Formats: sequence, structure tokens, C-alpha cells
Amino acid sequence: MAAHMFGVLCKEKCVDVIICFCFSANSLFGMGNPLLDISAVVDKDFLDKYSLKPNDQILAEDKHKALFDELVKKFKVEYHAGGATQNSIKIAQWMIQEPHNVGTFFGCIGKDKFGEILKQKAKETHVDAHYYEQDEEPTGTCAACITGDNRSLVANLAAANCYKKEKHLDLEENWKLVEKARVYYIAGFFLTVSVESILKVAKHASENNKLFCMNLSAPFICQFFKDSLMQVMPYIDVLFGNETEATAFAKEQDFETEDIQEIAKKAQALPKVNKKRQRIVVFTQGKDDTVMGDKIETFPVLKIDPKDIVDTNGAGDAFVGGFLSGLVQEKPLDQCVKAAHYSANVIIRRAGCTFPEKPDFK
Repeated sequence: MAAHMFGVLCKEKCVDVIICFCFSANSLFGMGNPLLDISAVVDKDFLDKYSLKPNDQILAEDKHKALFDELVKKFKVEYHAGGATQNSIKIAQWMIQEPHNVGTFFGCIGKDKFGEILKQKAKETHVDAHYYEQDEEPTGTCAACITGDNRSLVANLAAANCYKKEKHLDLEENWKLVEKARVYYIAGFFLTVSVESILKVAKHASENNKLFCMNLSAPFICQFFKDSLMQVMPYIDVLFGNETEATAFAKEQDFETEDIQEIAKKAQALPKVNKKRQRIVVFTQGKDDTVMGDKIETFPVLKIDPKDIVDTNGAGDAFVGGFLSGLVQEKPLDQCVKAAHYSANVIIRRAGCTFPEKPDFK
């Protein structure tokens, strides 16, 4: 009996060692625009006061600056750590569960009340967030003003636009965290903030045969930040996007096709620095099949009744988060896309990029 118990204990210990090796802390790195998501059920008067449509997404103008404090004072609010990249990293961490702090996140916040709340909310999701804190701009926020089934989103990037490579990424203790990672992910939105930071991380990944992943993120990135995007493209091992972004990218690159699989093939064939890895292109198409792989295959998404869909805003971030959770565990690509479809399916059933305590994913 004792020998049997010893064998079981040894076996369990071996499994633990393997798990620790595969899922070590800080093995997934993200950098982007951190936002504190502030959501509340509001009334029509509030929408009218700030000229908001019930179902919309806008960037805050001067007339919206007082909106965030008024939202907190007048309504019952919920706070969540947000922003595209941070969402994906926290979803990956949720999918992995243990150990905590598999995901590291860098971004810029303000030295203010919202910044303190954001740090606490990131901690609650077990993401190892290291923010560059400055006092020139307030912490970036995204207000979700809910009326019935509608959500009016107002984003104020503020401090998120102020990330400085030399003030944060270049610091020895921070760069050590970058070096610990094996998989890197940055949303295309960060191209508007610090291309030099992206390139430093991308070159490190390429030189060390690690995985560097990026997202097209929005048509305007493909159109107006094309030069910056193409500076980074040779280092991208995994390129994410949806069908709208893929079409915009193809148009800007003169691919002369709107066929998503053809666009994926052409994007895959663009010049690449690290020849040890072929670029993987992953394009989602809403309820239609996801296009992916070195052979450009299609993968059906999980079916969902339209009446169960609550909010699709976090679907893309959740998809990437699920995919990254597979990559960091070195799972085959078909398993990565399966995890991605599962994550997105969970998130669209809920308001905002939120999730239950544990995933039910096999």
C-alpha cells in the first residue's frame, strides 16, 4: 500500500513539474492600450446630455470629458480591466487558470483613482500587469452606457497614448519580463502609440525563435497606419483579423481580391525575417467559418442561438485570448482555434468582456 501511495505521489509530482514547466509565470506577454471599463445602466436623459446614440462606439471628445465622473456619481457602476490586448491576455489567463500570472501586460496609465482601480481589477484577473504610470494624462477609460439591450461605448484613451519605450520597456527589470516570455501578443491599435516598442519586442521574439502575434484590429489601422504595420509585418508569426479588417488590408496592399482565403494566402506569403516559422494567418468571419493555418483551412465556429447573444464587442479579443492560451501551452493549431471559438462563444453571452469563474473547456 505504501509503495502504491509513493508511486501515486511521484506520478502527481511529475505531472506538477510538467505543468509548471509548460505554464510558467510570465510566459505570455502583451503590450497595449489599457482602459478601465466602466459600465452602468443609464437613462435616456444621460444619453441625450452627451449626444450619445443608444448603440454606438465613439472616441471621447471634449464634450464627453465630464461623462466618466458623472457616470460614477449618478449610477451603479461595474469596473473591469479593459482595452483590446489586456482583454486577450486576461482571457488567456482565465482559460489556463493555474498558475496565476502566466500573462504579463505592459501599458500606460495615470496616477489617479481610476488607475488604482485598474491595477486592482487586473490583479483580480491574475494578470501580472506592470503599468508605466505618469501624471500628464488621466487613466484611459471606456464607458459602457447601457439602456435595455443597447450599449453606447465612449472611449477616452488619454494615458494609454503616452507609453514611452525609454521610460518603461527599456528598464532592466521590465525587459527581464519580456525575455521570460515565449509568446507575444500586441493588438494593432498600439501602432498608433509606440511603433518603436513593438519593434523592440518583435525583433527579440524573432531573434530567439519565439512566437510574435499581432492583430490588424481595425480597418483604419490597415489604411492610415499602413507604413507602421508593414514595418512590423516581417516579424509577425501569427496574424489575426476579422473579415472586414482582412478586406481593408487586402485593398491597401493591392492584393486585388476580396476572397478571405486568398487574402490569407497572400498575407502569409509576405516577407518574413524568421524563416524557421511559417506565418500563420487567422481570419474570423463572425458566424461563418474561421480561416486559418499554413495550408489555409476553414474551421466552423460553435453554433449559438441569436437570442443568446448579449454583446459581441469582446468577441474578437476573447477569440485571440483563447487562441493564445493554446499557443502558450504548445497545443496544435486546431486545438488553439477550438479554444478560441469556445472563448468567443462564452463572452458573447455576457455583457462586456467578462466571464464565469472557470471555463468549461476540454
